[in-house]
Amino acid sequence: MDKPHINHEDKRFKIAGKEALIGVGLVLFNFIWWFGFAYGLGSKDPSEYNYILGFPAWFFYSCILGFIVMVILIWIVLKLFFTDLPLEDEEI
Repeated sequence: MDKPHINHEDKRFKIAGKEALIGVGLVLFNFIWWFGFAYGLGSKDPSEYNYILGFPAWFFYSCILGFIVMVILIWIVLKLFFTDLPLEDEEI
C-alpha cells in the first residue's frame, strides 16, 4: 500500500504550527489564571474568605469566572486566528 507523499513546504503545516502555539498559549494562560486565584486567594485561613454567590472568592474567580473567560477567549481566537483548512492531499 502506497503512503501518501507529505510535503513539508505545504502551507498547512505553518498554519497548524501557529494554531498549536496559540493553543499552548491559551492553556498556559488558563493555568496561570487558575493557579493565581486558587492559591493566591485560597491560601488564607478559611474564616477570612470572602464569598461570591455562595462560593469562596478563590473558587469563584479561579473556576467559575475562569471558565467563562476561557470560553470567551477561545471563541475570539477561533473567529480571528484559526483557519478552516482542507484535509485533502492537494496543497493550498
